Amino acid sequence: MASDLQNSAFHDNHKARETLEAIRWPDGPYCPHCGNSDQDKIAKGEGEVARPGLYYCAECNGQFTVTVGTVMERSKISLHKWLQAFHLMCSSKKGVSAHQLHRTLDLSYEAAWFMAHRIREAMRAGGLAPLGGGGGIVEADETYYGNVDRPKLRANKQGRVRANRKGNKRPIVALVERGGNVRTFHVPVASKEHVAKVVRENIARESRLHTDESNLYPAVGTTFDAHKTVKHSIEEYVRYEKGEAIHTNSAEGYFGIFKRGMKGVYQHCKEKHLHRYLAEYDFRYNHRIALGFNDRERAALAVKNAAGKRLTYRGTGEARF
Repeated sequence: MASDLQNSAFHDNHKARETLEAIRWPDGPYCPHCGNSDQDKIAKGEGEVARPGLYYCAECNGQFTVTVGTVMERSKISLHKWLQAFHLMCSSKKGVSAHQLHRTLDLSYEAAWFMAHRIREAMRAGGLAPLGGGGGIVEADETYYGNVDRPKLRANKQGRVRANRKGNKRPIVALVERGGNVRTFHVPVASKEHVAKVVRENIARESRLHTDESNLYPAVGTTFDAHKTVKHSIEEYVRYEKGEAIHTNSAEGYFGIFKRGMKGVYQHCKEKHLHRYLAEYDFRYNHRIALGFNDRERAALAVKNAAGKRLTYRGTGEARF
C-alpha cells in the first residue's frame, strides 16, 4: 500500500500527522462535517499562529483536523504514539496488553487501556457479505471463554443453591471460510436457535458447511448446499471424501490463537468488552500474511478504518486524556 506506516512517523508528531493524512485522505482532505471534498473550498491554516494540520471548509464554515470523526478525536495523546499503538496491536499475533502500551508509550495505564479499546473499535468490521460465496467451504464451531458476569444459580437434589457451571461460560461461535476470513460472535446462549441465526445470516446458501457432531448444526445445515461433519468423540479430526478434506481445524486453530492470547496477554476481560477483543483477533486473522498483508499494511488499514467511529465512556470511571 502506498500509505504504509513509516518508522519516522513513530517519533515525530509532524510526520505522524502527514502519515495519517496520507492514509485517510489519499486524494486530498475532505470535510468530515459536511462531506465536502472540493479542494478549492478547503483551506489550510496559514501564518505563524496557525495550528499545523488545521483545515477550514468554506462549504459549512467548519474547521477540522485529520483526527476529527475518528476514534482519535479529542484525544490529547501525541499522534506519533497513536501510530505506534496501532502498529503494536496490529503486528502482535496475540495482542498487546494495556500495561505494555503504558510502559512502551510512557502513558498512564488508564489512557493506554482506553486507547487500546479505541483501536479495537477501529478494527471492528460490519455490514460484510456472507461467507463462502461461490460454493466455498465454511467451518462453524463454538467454544467457551471465561465466566459470565452474573452467574446463574440452580438448586441441586438436596435443595442447595449452586452456580450452574455449564450455563456460566461465555459462548463464542466462529465461522471460518476455508483459506479466507473468520467471523466470530459472542452469543447469549449456545442454543440451536442462537447458533442457527448466526449461521443463516452470515453464510451464503451455496456454501458447503463443515462442523463437528454437535446437535446445534444438523437442522440449519440442511439449508446449505452440503453439510459434512467430523466426529471428535471417536478422535476423527479430518476425513476425505472425493478429494475434499472435511474438518473444523481452521476454526479450532483460530480458537487456539484467541485463547492463548486472552490467557497469556490480556488474562481477563469483562463480558461487555468481549466483542471488541474478538474483533481484534478477527482483524489480525483476516489480514494475515497468508492473505498478502504485512505488519505495516495491516496497521495502515486499521488507521483507515478508524474514520467514522467513536468510542466514549461516561461515568465516574471515565478515562480522561
